[in-house]
Order: sequence, then structure tokens, then C-alpha cells
Amino acid sequence: MRKLIEFNHLSIDGRLSGDDWWAGQMKVPSSDKHIDYQLQLLEQAAGLVLGRVTYEGFAETWPAMTGALADKINVLPKHVASTTLTETTWNAKVLDGDAIDAVAKLKESGDGTLLKYGNGPFSRALVEAGLLDELHLSISPFVAGSGESLLSGISTTPLNLTGVTEIGNGAVVLAYTPSR
Repeated sequence: MRKLIEFNHLSIDGRLSGDDWWAGQMKVPSSDKHIDYQLQLLEQAAGLVLGRVTYEGFAETWPAMTGALADKINVLPKHVASTTLTETTWNAKVLDGDAIDAVAKLKESGDGTLLKYGNGPFSRALVEAGLLDELHLSISPFVAGSGESLLSGISTTPLNLTGVTEIGNGAVVLAYTPSR
């Protein structure tokens, strides 16, 4: 059975989007350790799981990118949760039927991991359905002050800390597994 791992970038105040978040994130240069961490996650990945908004943003930028991360991300199959997309590109397919049921079937269909990027209603639904196996949070050393927060509106969900990795430039990745 496959594991589902979600990876997100956050400010230290738990924000992951918005103009202030982007401005702060752009001031934290990526390091080799950060790239190596993501490459380790991608090495295990059998595919990416993305919501529509994340898919559209990634599909606009990643195909033109180069380097080790782009080489891994661009070739992986993408499984997209959407009720509105009718066409996809970039080695992607819209999940059939109910997205949560489709991800449960994907998890049962092979080995390796499914790596999920992005956050929003789809992420919340995956957590609440008990399908998320690991949550990796890359915490960057800045306060955004505004923007969307991680998993807003989710019911109380206890997590266990399973790893702390320093990835350079004052950033760390905290890895969690849900308590079951």
C-alpha cells in the first residue's frame, strides 16, 4: 500500500499564501539541503496528488523549469482533484468520481508514495478521511502576518512529531504522522 505524504512551505506564524507570505518567502534563499530534502521525498514518489489550483499553478511553471527537482516533478504522473477541469496537460489526469475515494484507491494500487503539494479544501478532506500518512512542514524564518493558514477549519487532529530536519538558511522541516 502506498503512503500519502503532504509537503507544505509555511512562515513561522503558520501562513502559506498571500502577498505578504510570498514577499517573505522570496527573501529566504533555497539551500542545497532544502533541495536534497525534496529530492528524497520525490525519489520515493510514484505520483503527485494535487488539487486543481495547485495543479494549474504548477502546470504553468514546472514544465519550463530545469534542474534536479524539475526533472523529478515533470516526469511523475499527476492525479488532480477537480470537478471543473475537463482537460489536463503535463502528464496529469483528473481523478475519477469522488476525489477522496479515488485517492483511497490510488493508495491501494501499488508501492511507493504519493506526494501531495498544496493546501486547501482537498487537503482538509484527505486529513479528515484519515488518508494522510505524513505531513511535512517546511518552516521558513519569517512572519507573514496575513494569508491563509494551514488546514483552516479542520477538526481537532492529533499528530505525532516524527522528524526535525534543518534545511539551511534558518529553515526546518517538521515531519508529523496522524495519531491513529
